[in-house]
Amino acid sequence: MSNPFVSHYNTMIRAYSFSDSPQKALFLYRDMRRTGIAANPLTSSFVVKSCIKFLYLLGGVQVHCNIFKDGHQSDSLLLTAVMDLYSNCQKYDDACKVFDEMPQKDTVAWNVMISCCIRNNRTRDALNLFDVMQTERYECVPDDVTCLLLLQACARLNALEFGERIHSYIMVHGYGGALNLCSSLISMYSRCGCLDKAYDVFMGMKNKTVVSWSAMISGLAVNGYGREAIEAFEEMLRNGVQPDDHTFTGVLSACSHSGLLDEGVSFFDRMISEFGITPAIHHYGCMVDLLGRAGLLDKAYQLITSMEVKSDSTVWRTLLGACRIHGHVTLGEQVIEHLIELKAQEAGDYVLLLNLYSSAGHWEKVAEVRKLMREKSIQTTPGCCTIELKGVVHEFVVDDNSHSRKVEIYNTLDEINKQLKIAGYVVELSSELHKIDDKEKGYALSYHSEKLAIAFGVLVTPPGTTLRVASNLRICIDCHNFLKLFSAAYNRDVILRDHKRFHHFRRGHCSCNDYW
Repeated sequence: MSNPFVSHYNTMIRAYSFSDSPQKALFLYRDMRRTGIAANPLTSSFVVKSCIKFLYLLGGVQVHCNIFKDGHQSDSLLLTAVMDLYSNCQKYDDACKVFDEMPQKDTVAWNVMISCCIRNNRTRDALNLFDVMQTERYECVPDDVTCLLLLQACARLNALEFGERIHSYIMVHGYGGALNLCSSLISMYSRCGCLDKAYDVFMGMKNKTVVSWSAMISGLAVNGYGREAIEAFEEMLRNGVQPDDHTFTGVLSACSHSGLLDEGVSFFDRMISEFGITPAIHHYGCMVDLLGRAGLLDKAYQLITSMEVKSDSTVWRTLLGACRIHGHVTLGEQVIEHLIELKAQEAGDYVLLLNLYSSAGHWEKVAEVRKLMREKSIQTTPGCCTIELKGVVHEFVVDDNSHSRKVEIYNTLDEINKQLKIAGYVVELSSELHKIDDKEKGYALSYHSEKLAIAFGVLVTPPGTTLRVASNLRICIDCHNFLKLFSAAYNRDVILRDHKRFHHFRRGHCSCNDYW
């Protein structure tokens, strides 16, 4: 074309934004401006979407500058795209600034802001926005996408009460038949340890797809109901629904969490031979976890080295966790070497190695690893637990003194410790990784974030109330023992979600059967 108009450029730029070469949209945009053709808001929005596709922050910032230059800063749809760019590029503050400066905020803009909070680890802020957007400076009505995003946030935070609010909103506003929302509700309730409500949603679905079946199977798996997950899988087949790779991830995970070794091996073989699904890295990860938990560390190592897909850091990290469980120091050191080769070692890997060395009494090795971590400026992630009360999520870290009711919480925890010691509780000193005397170890273990969250729950809820706690790390042996005895002594159920699975503590026992 000898004289293309802006509409022609827009068509081509939009096409490139959907293609495998989104960077070409920027080249065309540059050429268009150099020829003196003024961009309109559509042009800029397509270019911004291209930048999002390959996370080109610098290019997006340049387009943002041109938006002001072209006088399009009042276009809310365009600014929503810019906000989405900053969100995807982990620039939370910049996304917030764009959002705050938008003259008109519609539901799409609010949804992008909520998504930005979730993506940038500001999940509690995402829940707050649900109420803010409906106030009188805004009057914006949440839609089905809003509900979908907030259910994800509730699942992350273990925020059951808030999730129930969203569920009610979904039903009142006529979204109850949406398959994606039903699947998200199943996932949310499962991840909050509330399987009865997840099952109610599942049974209420008229048309169950492989997505909804997979969500239910995964929910059973993560809560330690391995046999029930297998039964659900077989029921799905009887209903004529074919499994996909996500279904098998769920059922293999169920076998792993429940120690069903033979069943897991059988499902892995069936996935390939019967259903023609090529194992992906996450399927191999489940198998490594299954073999590792069963103590078959050499077989797990052989599986990794013989995989048809390239091994990643996650699968090696899974094996490292098994080495910690079974005290296999030599293999653990080999796994660390593989992680170093992949340039993927993280703080958590060194913590697992510290666990290995300390449990074996290799304190000189512990000192070496700690020195290495200091030299590399490796910072470990502090333990953090959350507990929800009346829709508000309360957060605790080890030795926390930031809560407004800290004095009452610590007094309550001291009383709980006294009662549990009478009932036979003995501190598991091996859970403390520092070489300090037993008295100091006992003190350090007394104020883990899980225990502070439980003390807060006892303080603010009536006797007999189930306590639901979420932890960002794997629960330590001492806290696990503490919660088992607490559930019996205080006649309270405790549902704790760590970063791997759920633990349902009831009457002195845990659903994991001490297999986690």
